[in-house]
Amino acid sequence: MGLLSKIFSNTRKPEGFFGKMMVNGMNGGGHAQMANWALSSVQIKEDDQILDIGCGGGANIARLLQRAPKGVVQGIDYSTVSVAKSSKVNAKAIAEGRCKVQEASVVKLPFGESVFDLVTAFETIYFWPDIEHCFNEVKRVLKPGGQFVIVNESDGSGPMDAKWESLIEGMHTYKPEEIRLHLSNAGFKGIDIRKDEAKHWLMVTAEK
Repeated sequence: MGLLSKIFSNTRKPEGFFGKMMVNGMNGGGHAQMANWALSSVQIKEDDQILDIGCGGGANIARLLQRAPKGVVQGIDYSTVSVAKSSKVNAKAIAEGRCKVQEASVVKLPFGESVFDLVTAFETIYFWPDIEHCFNEVKRVLKPGGQFVIVNESDGSGPMDAKWESLIEGMHTYKPEEIRLHLSNAGFKGIDIRKDEAKHWLMVTAEK
């Protein structure tokens, strides 16, 4: 693996020195702008139970905690580095019992059925193995009528997509209709697609 591939593979699973640099970067810049763009149109109740899958640097957990001041936000990531960073960023909420961050995989979510009002996945489904199985796991932990929100920095038509896929092992930049099909096959309904055409940002929402 070349140096560039080694560095950028940390977008998939941050590890070691480069991983720590990567999760720090996840919390600012364009990532923050995109998250705010997406969350501005998401209906969140103050007491919602929320799960953020692939929580990275923890900034999106913090945003969700602000939107649900009487709720609980949990985060999972299969990167030890990401779990540590997210826990540090949200230490106050964790101490108050309003947040929990743990190391886990979307392939087998460590929760019972019908737990969450909202599940979010920011810039992470690119790397999910067996996407429909993972979508079924998300549906399992959502309450009836619960919402699944997917936010991707790429809508599958960006000029750099092929390059990123070549640099990062296991990455797939999904086109909107691919996501719609997989969600539908997993039994989701009310699927809605929103894009920022200029930036190629993509947001897909679906209901259990």
